[in-house]
Amino acid sequence: MATQIATDQGIIRVPTGIWSIDPAHSSVEFRVKHMMVSTVRGHFDEFEGTIEASPDYHDSKVRGSVKTASIDTNEPRRDAHLRSADFFDAEHNPTIDFESTRIEHVDRGDYRVTGNLSMHGETRPVTLEVTVHGVIEDPSGTARVGLEVRGTVSRSDFALRWQRFLESGGVTVADEVRIGADISAVCTSPDET
Repeated sequence: MATQIATDQGIIRVPTGIWSIDPAHSSVEFRVKHMMVSTVRGHFDEFEGTIEASPDYHDSKVRGSVKTASIDTNEPRRDAHLRSADFFDAEHNPTIDFESTRIEHVDRGDYRVTGNLSMHGETRPVTLEVTVHGVIEDPSGTARVGLEVRGTVSRSDFALRWQRFLESGGVTVADEVRIGADISAVCTSPDET
């Protein structure tokens, strides 16, 4: 099961079973323009997720969640501001959640995964580009799959509208936020059929 990653059509996919994200070998990150010219990068330290891979990949489900209070941009004052009511309001909105509604195969290991993203009290559909890099058996004998996730969201869609306008024109924080994740997931319930 663990080493079979391609179907007879050459599709690289997650083998049938339930897979859980290994946070020690994964990351969830974002990038946003600051004052129109530079890029601020950050990540979330606490997250979890599962892939329920069905025999027909169209029927598979992907779920993920990050804790907003775990945000880290390498600047404590900025992180405190991002946790505040101006942005994530982490006290009242402790998680950002994603649940897939549709999975489309693009080419070999590339997919489009559409789902509902819930953040800051708002839920909107988003589409993520996902690449399945392959499956191995790690030294402990556990099946492990590697994936890369990319996407873009508009923070104003989720009522994250805090802004300061620059005298020279433009804004302090861009509306478009690029998100990404490098995922290593382990098989916790393989399909034995």
